[in-house]
Amino acid sequence: MNRFNLKDLTLILFIVFSVWSSSFENCCAREGRQYWRQSSKAVPASVLVKKPKGYNHAGRRMLSSAIFNVLDYGAKGDGQTDDTKAFEAAWVAACKVEASTMVVPSGSVFFVLPITFSGSSCEQNIVFQLDGKIIAPTSSQPWGSGLLQWLDFTNLKGFTIKGKGIIDGQGSVWWGDSGNMPSTKPTALRFYGSDGVTVTGITIQNSQQTHLKFDNCKTIQVYDINVSSPGDSPNTDGIHLQNSQDVVIYSTTLACGDDCVSIQTGCSNVYIHNVNCGPGHGISIGSLGKDNTKACVSNVTVRDIKMQNTLTGVRIKTWQGGSGSVQGIMFSNIQVSEVETPIMIDQYYCDKSKCQNESSAVAVSGIDYVNIQGTYKVKPVHFACSDNVPCTGVSLATINLEAAQESQSSDPFCWEAYGELRTTTVPPIDCLQTGKSPIAKAQSTVDSC
Repeated sequence: MNRFNLKDLTLILFIVFSVWSSSFENCCAREGRQYWRQSSKAVPASVLVKKPKGYNHAGRRMLSSAIFNVLDYGAKGDGQTDDTKAFEAAWVAACKVEASTMVVPSGSVFFVLPITFSGSSCEQNIVFQLDGKIIAPTSSQPWGSGLLQWLDFTNLKGFTIKGKGIIDGQGSVWWGDSGNMPSTKPTALRFYGSDGVTVTGITIQNSQQTHLKFDNCKTIQVYDINVSSPGDSPNTDGIHLQNSQDVVIYSTTLACGDDCVSIQTGCSNVYIHNVNCGPGHGISIGSLGKDNTKACVSNVTVRDIKMQNTLTGVRIKTWQGGSGSVQGIMFSNIQVSEVETPIMIDQYYCDKSKCQNESSAVAVSGIDYVNIQGTYKVKPVHFACSDNVPCTGVSLATINLEAAQESQSSDPFCWEAYGELRTTTVPPIDCLQTGKSPIAKAQSTVDSC
């Protein structure tokens, strides 16, 4: 009996102890939580680790704070103070945030030296919001012995420059023969090695040389921009394309002293439409093949264009001695007004006083001209093709070109140009040879592109 009572007593004591322990732990836990809530209020701010306002856990700015105004980085915007370092600082900050916006605000003029906005360490989809005005230096010192570009954007992905602002190269100091500036003239705005670039809304004016250049880029969109330089400003191309693919240019006005659009080697899938060109030298493919180089251009469409007071309309120009090809080109719905030579292929291009005769040439084939109308001042059509590599597959339809008043006009000119007239033309282009070139060498010597 005693033994039984001892067991019961032991069991009862164990149960009581367990219940008491559990109650003690819960009580301590509640007191501990209450103590932490109370004590955390008393911890000095100096020992707390805080994230800077506008940054996430990774230390990068959050999208809600992704506006970077150059004025906040020290820019003065008075048109005289050097704002280059402020632009550099704003760019470095914007680069850390995907889809950030670097703002150049309206109402200010920013004096900026030659600068490179590198995207090598940047996030994607950055926007350069240009609403103010950026001006270039007009003294020789900032340019050293000569630079190839003024505002340079490189290695970007998904980049947009937009706004109602102005990029002013103040190029008149470069155009004369004063001798104060370096002989190498820079491009005002250049993109290099970039993918997915959009340029819209802005004005580029008075460039030192080319206004807007794309080199080694792909997936480009340019629209609603204005280019403005005097017609006698030398080598001030509007838009220059080189080694770039998948390009669309539209709803744009280009007035300059050289080609409104220049399409160089390595370009393919280029679509240009609804563009006003003039003054200038027209829209050109080339020049190609200089210094015996190989050049390749393919799949270019130029349509719905208005040209006035330009040197040429739609032109292909190549140097003797080159190799490669230009093929798959369509020029359509081109309205010309007092253009010197609206339609031109020149395989004897030479911008020097004298060029050596060469037997090889960049092959030109598959060129279509459709609905080109208006007035010319010198010659309606000029096809000067290579003796050894004639132009082939040239077709013309709905061509109506009349001499402008008081012009010294001449008849269409053709040399080694083969193709077909799909409709009657005004004036008659009787010089175009029908069928294929009898020169077999024309095809055998063409380097594939």
